[in-house]
Amino acid sequence: MPAQPTGEVPPRDGSLPASAGVGAADRGLSLYIHVPYCRVRCGYCDFNTYTAEDLGPGASREDFRANLARELDLSVTTLAEVDAGDREVSTIFFGGGTPTLLPANVLAGVMDDIRARFRLAADVEVTTEANPDTLDPDYIATLAGSGFNRVSMGMQSAVPHVLATLDRTHDPDKIPEVARWVKEAGLDLSLDLIYGTPGESIEDWRRSLDVALSNDVDHISAYSLIVEPGTKMGAMVRRGQLPMPDEDDLADKYEIADAAMTAAGLHWYEVSNWSTGTETRCLHNMAYWQGADWWGYGPGAHSHVGGVRFWNAKHPRAWADRLLAGQSPSIGREVLDEQTREIERIMLAARIDSELRLDSLAAGSEQAIRTFVKQGLLDEDGVADGRFKPTLQGRLLADHMVRVLTEFV
Repeated sequence: MPAQPTGEVPPRDGSLPASAGVGAADRGLSLYIHVPYCRVRCGYCDFNTYTAEDLGPGASREDFRANLARELDLSVTTLAEVDAGDREVSTIFFGGGTPTLLPANVLAGVMDDIRARFRLAADVEVTTEANPDTLDPDYIATLAGSGFNRVSMGMQSAVPHVLATLDRTHDPDKIPEVARWVKEAGLDLSLDLIYGTPGESIEDWRRSLDVALSNDVDHISAYSLIVEPGTKMGAMVRRGQLPMPDEDDLADKYEIADAAMTAAGLHWYEVSNWSTGTETRCLHNMAYWQGADWWGYGPGAHSHVGGVRFWNAKHPRAWADRLLAGQSPSIGREVLDEQTREIERIMLAARIDSELRLDSLAAGSEQAIRTFVKQGLLDEDGVADGRFKPTLQGRLLADHMVRVLTEFV
């Protein structure tokens, strides 16, 4: 797992500087719940996850809801100190780990705990990540009855040997059945895919796309495999047991994905995300990308409130111990300066279709924009309309364009 960032030590009660409340009424508020439990730790994953064998009493799945309620209480108090307004929560996202390793009634209970402390928007988006082998119709019905309206399912691939390389344990043949259950329960369905796994052919990738798109899906996220140091896969690549993903292969697979999804009626709205329309975008992720406030709960979760970024103790035991002692689980924070906030705004907005207004860029950016158009990286009509609209090639080189633009900040 990656090391946590360095930063200043926050107060034990987790209180925020007064600057965090400036302009709060104009910003959205989202909640993220990190559920750190997994049956097995996938070889490519560097997220903050733990198997049952890693944990002891007080930090187990059985203790999670009670510990989380303590952090919910703390967040309400902290936010009230800097934000006099009664802001609605617009999105809630349960991520992990595998949130659906918790019993469905526990996730429903967490939703009750949130409602008891926060005012939710009438159209609040409530998503849980899920592995296919953790869902059945009764489980999904409980989610739907407790306010969940969206499932983000970790499909990753439809090809057994690719899943085996990723250490994924689910049966790919179960995907259509689980997708049908989700849709029959009235929930929106998103599928997560990974491309570029060592040994994955172009035909394998096309097969995964075909299966994903055959399931009445509203949204697909497709991410290129990143081999992270400190993971099992990272060690295997370092030892020469697996090849490093090839950049040309990744680019080819991205272009294949975009063509297949466009033909199926899904259109890109962020470099790695496609949806059937504005109403089926992942609004929670949009909140991140558009600079909203969010509070992250659970071990290792990160939060952002009014330009203050802070993060929790990573291990569930350390997280729980701090809460049981009446302390904030936050162990570090960073107050972002104006330049950093502007760089991050550009970095995130540039990945979203037409989100970044050209007149919001620093002086001197005009020549760079003209060059990007000449290179075929930006859509000429979009630029004429004052918007940063990457072409297909521009999406592949979005990071390059961001590096150029942020030099002017």
